[in-house]
Amino acid sequence: MPDAFFTSSKSRKRKRTTDAGPSSLKKAPRKGVQQNGVRKQAKKKRDEELDSDETDGDGANIDDMDLRAPSDEEDAVEADDDPDETPAEKRLRLAQLYLDSVKEGLSLADGEFDAAEIDRELISARLKQDVLEHSGKVHLFVADSFDLSEPPTTILRTKTAKSPVTCAVVTESGKYLFTSAKDGSITKWDLTSAKKLAVFHAQNKIKGKGKAPAIDIHGHTDQVLALALSGDGRYLASGGKDRRLIIWDVEANQFVKGFSGPLCHKDSISALAFRKGTNQLYSGSLDRTVKVYDMSPNVMGYVETLFGHQDNIVDLDALRNETCVSVGARDKTVRYWKIVDETQLVFRGGGKSRIREVLEGGLADDADNEEKSGVVHKFVEGSLECVTMIDESNFLSGGDSGSISLWTTQKKKPVFTQALCHGFHTVQSETEGTIKTPRWITALSSLRYSDVFASGSWDGEIRLWKLDPKLKSFSLMGTIPASGVVNSLQFVSPPKEFFQKATWAQSESADQTKEGRVLLAAGLGREHRLGRWLNVGEGWNRALVVALSPRS
Repeated sequence: MPDAFFTSSKSRKRKRTTDAGPSSLKKAPRKGVQQNGVRKQAKKKRDEELDSDETDGDGANIDDMDLRAPSDEEDAVEADDDPDETPAEKRLRLAQLYLDSVKEGLSLADGEFDAAEIDRELISARLKQDVLEHSGKVHLFVADSFDLSEPPTTILRTKTAKSPVTCAVVTESGKYLFTSAKDGSITKWDLTSAKKLAVFHAQNKIKGKGKAPAIDIHGHTDQVLALALSGDGRYLASGGKDRRLIIWDVEANQFVKGFSGPLCHKDSISALAFRKGTNQLYSGSLDRTVKVYDMSPNVMGYVETLFGHQDNIVDLDALRNETCVSVGARDKTVRYWKIVDETQLVFRGGGKSRIREVLEGGLADDADNEEKSGVVHKFVEGSLECVTMIDESNFLSGGDSGSISLWTTQKKKPVFTQALCHGFHTVQSETEGTIKTPRWITALSSLRYSDVFASGSWDGEIRLWKLDPKLKSFSLMGTIPASGVVNSLQFVSPPKEFFQKATWAQSESADQTKEGRVLLAAGLGREHRLGRWLNVGEGWNRALVVALSPRS
């Protein structure tokens, strides 16, 4: 009898037996029934019922998930279909294939662990995680488990580079770290030992009329501005000012394919993001378009272009669904792209944030004196610089007014806005005296499907924030020292085997066998990744990786 966990709540017709009873001799054969008793139309109807078992947007269950084991040959799966197999039996068979793939993914050999232990702990936890992530909602409330009363000490710093680091990304396994720089190079690091493994150097530009075709150039010829890693850690995508999108083989350290010309952007590529768990790649550019690529090994091609932004696209992000969000700098909009529906939701920023500053001699405790001596400053958001997705329907944006806004797809206005998240930037003027302007938000990243996110600027620290359980507001958790302009941020949850191998990530106060530890990677530079209008003299051109461990 099939397990009740995998059976649907819908009523199913029982499979009719092929034995013909006395009453069946009196009935004429119906349309669609062959002489051998196999009903083609009934089988087609059962297959349609399996395909149409979808839920609404409130959540997802096991019926919505693709339980088939990953295989390159779809015909092999179809060949196993039995015409007389009921939907319940088919669902049970596919679930068994899925469990086998989970067991193989966990590298568990037969007899290595007790079967009951595998069912209770490993497979059960994996199934719960897949269902929760498939629902697309926040389900990891882990902010309170981190103690940030003091700055963390488990920090890895790469060697200082000559050129500012524009981006830093870590593989999901925690094995490798990749950094890109303004000199056009990409560096590969072993994250457990902090050793440099390989460097993809910039290629020389071909000048003159007889330029070499772009297909013959296996690398970048100008600044690299964005990096992205596929979910399986197989491919690395890079883009920059040379308007080329390049795919690299992570393990072999080799050039795989390059896109340029009509199949790529007409201006600098400023943002890249892989759809979680797939090889679908989104790229954003200063040419105001978002392009979609399929980086499957047997495809490796361009799919479509998304139009809508009225200014440069400077950042984008994506999760598991076929959606992504992007920000358009001075068009002051966040656009939520629905790829399948070919539609977009437009969220307009540019709000004002009022800050009350008490002048010297004013008493902060005295409300009357504060009203008399206070000056109201209005900072208008003129540009949206970065964006990150919390879950499938909530996201965050940061702008040049120093504000971070929390958005939901159900409302056109921000749910919550925190002003002056990284303080003021002070400049001395001979005529105007001291001029204070807010530091804009240069980078944002969230721990996927959780209540933790990080923001960066050039005030010398990365700030960690905690979301309200109802996703109505957020508050400051703690800070991490980081000298320079924070050009990129990324959260990764590697397996516990990584923390056992990486000695730098081990803390005396943390339990080495406990789950829930994460890595925060940051790319730092003396200059902003998109320009040279800002120079932080005390900054560093390097990558920073911080290991955050929950309380023991």
